[in-house]
Amino acid sequence: MRSLMHLAARHWWLLLLRGLLAIAFGAMALAWPGPTAAALVLLLGAYLAVDGAFGLLDCIRHWGLLHDRWLWLLEALLSLVAGTVALLVPGLTALALLMVIAAWSIAAGLLRIALAIRLRKLIEGEWRLALGGLLSIAFGILLFVLPEAGMVSLVWLVGIWALLLGGAFIALALQLRRLGRAL
Repeated sequence: MRSLMHLAARHWWLLLLRGLLAIAFGAMALAWPGPTAAALVLLLGAYLAVDGAFGLLDCIRHWGLLHDRWLWLLEALLSLVAGTVALLVPGLTALALLMVIAAWSIAAGLLRIALAIRLRKLIEGEWRLALGGLLSIAFGILLFVLPEAGMVSLVWLVGIWALLLGGAFIALALQLRRLGRAL
């Protein structure tokens, strides 16, 4: 444990760098949500295309060894196609992703309300769960009605998360630096 602390204290600046990068990313996401969303969709597309290509190569290379080889092949092709679509039509991909989130939010909200109704005789305060369900439904409906605002909001949330994470990393890095001096 002590050697791990020495190692972490010696390399505190790496955590500081990660924190600064997270803050820079968060600031860019908040300042330019449109380009940030497009970049995230393109990165997702690139990842899926590369993942699908490697999956396809592995599937072909190990065809005789694989059980359920058609499932492996289908999964690789699905990733490859989804990645290609994301790269060729990023706006459609962003909209589709947002619609999936909207549908999930509405379905989860309905399930929370149903659960709150079933729990009302067992616990007090079940209305909080129902309220959460109503908020989820409202959020999902807003995403369906105003998808552009939904995408910007999603990027803003990512930006705020990155700023908070960056701040936490920087605070921890400075604490490790002090610890290193004390050791």
